[in-house]
Amino acid sequence: MKAAIYCRLSEEDRNKQAETDDSESIWNQKSMLMQYAAEQGWEVYRIYSDDDYAGADRNRPEFRRLLEDAEHRRFDIVLCKTQSRFTRELELVEKYINGLFPLWNIRFVSIVDNADTANKGNKKARQINGLVNEWYLEDMSDNIRSVLTSRRKNGLHIGSFALYGYRKDPDRKGHLIIDGEAAAVVREVFALFSQGYGKTAIARMLNERGIPNPTEYKRLHGLRYRQPKSKIGTLWRYSAISDMLTNEIYIGNMVQGKYGSISYKTKINRPRSKEQWYVVPGTHEPIIDRELWNRVQALTAEKAKPFSSGKAGLFARKARCMYCGYTMRSSKNHGAHYLQCPSRRMEKDACIGSFLSVDRLEQAVLLELNRLADEFLDKDELGEKMGFDADIRNQKVKIEADLALCRKKIDEYARGIRSLYLDKVKGILTESDYMELSENFVSEKKRLERADADCQKRLDALERKAKEGDDRRGLACRYDRLNRLNREIIETMIDYISVGRRIPQTREVPIEIHWNF
Repeated sequence: MKAAIYCRLSEEDRNKQAETDDSESIWNQKSMLMQYAAEQGWEVYRIYSDDDYAGADRNRPEFRRLLEDAEHRRFDIVLCKTQSRFTRELELVEKYINGLFPLWNIRFVSIVDNADTANKGNKKARQINGLVNEWYLEDMSDNIRSVLTSRRKNGLHIGSFALYGYRKDPDRKGHLIIDGEAAAVVREVFALFSQGYGKTAIARMLNERGIPNPTEYKRLHGLRYRQPKSKIGTLWRYSAISDMLTNEIYIGNMVQGKYGSISYKTKINRPRSKEQWYVVPGTHEPIIDRELWNRVQALTAEKAKPFSSGKAGLFARKARCMYCGYTMRSSKNHGAHYLQCPSRRMEKDACIGSFLSVDRLEQAVLLELNRLADEFLDKDELGEKMGFDADIRNQKVKIEADLALCRKKIDEYARGIRSLYLDKVKGILTESDYMELSENFVSEKKRLERADADCQKRLDALERKAKEGDDRRGLACRYDRLNRLNREIIETMIDYISVGRRIPQTREVPIEIHWNF
């Protein structure tokens, strides 16, 4: 029998001599598991080790490699110290330990909490372990969030890195002190803008002098910051200057909470409205005095231009450079509007640079839009409807599968609650243990019932959509035979447009339109 050993440590370990070394705790796990495998007479296929990764992180590199090797049946047993080392998510316990591993004929064993899929009798114990770990994650997330919120409200800095221009105070946790070298650049940026220099011009001046941008500055000063993938990533850009000029931290106010996580199960963050930010005035020494700040804010307000109207804003935030991926900016020359990649203006060798007049891009989009409309409207309506109906059916099948799984789990929790009550009656569980476990079981059951209701709503919405029919034909009719574009049409129809540089031989400009449909 071949056993795959999996180890994980979630907290940053102080015992490591180097960042690439395994921590002492990981070595302890390896030693314990290798000894256990030897006692059982199992051959160790491979040791998979994730250090400094949380149990709710599904993208742990060795964890993903373990699952891939398991799917290819490269070993017979997955061996862990505890079930929580493998995952703290109940969903993954059900998916892999109780679902796919048996299907792949792979046994799961964790030696401390006695989880073993070869023992049919302890499935309930594995599920309870999964629930407890899930509750642990949620409680820990709530506790951490409340602590961080309290620190933010008190004006204490909680980020991994200080804002460019500052550094963390080594003698006072949560306090920022001025970084003289970077602060000089910040003062120069504010001064140049107040003298009439544009944001792009300021970025170009800094790049020509070889001043590293904030990301590169952090890396050069030994902070654990990712190396930019290209030269473009090390340059000052319009956006960096723009963000700097409006950041209140530079006048001594602590501003935090601009982004918030969607859930404790994901690292994805979303922007929060300004009303939800935590702003505490006077928490640290300012780099910019109030007079210069007010002058810069007034100039910024004067130069702000809406994107919603006019030729210059027709393709705002929609046109991207085909070579570096940055959003193209508009300019005006002899009464005509042009779109160009800003990278070349930041530094001449940063990108070969895309360039195109707004009029030519508008004509190209109109030509393609009308061609697609003609093609779509020429299609056989019956075949078109069949494709639409097939898409609806596929969505319904997926939601119905989710609904069935949800209801199955609701039944399992209902049986679990009854089983816990019988265990209490038999004296297997104490009253306090029963109350704690049953309360959590009931809470999870209610959550699943809410998910069940949500699935049903989505299913009902699909049913209504199926009855109303395909609205794409109406959309095509609405925008058929256009001769001008407006912002509404572009927002509705276009995701983004990639624009290249004119080809000398043909004088054509490569354009790729990515539609919303």
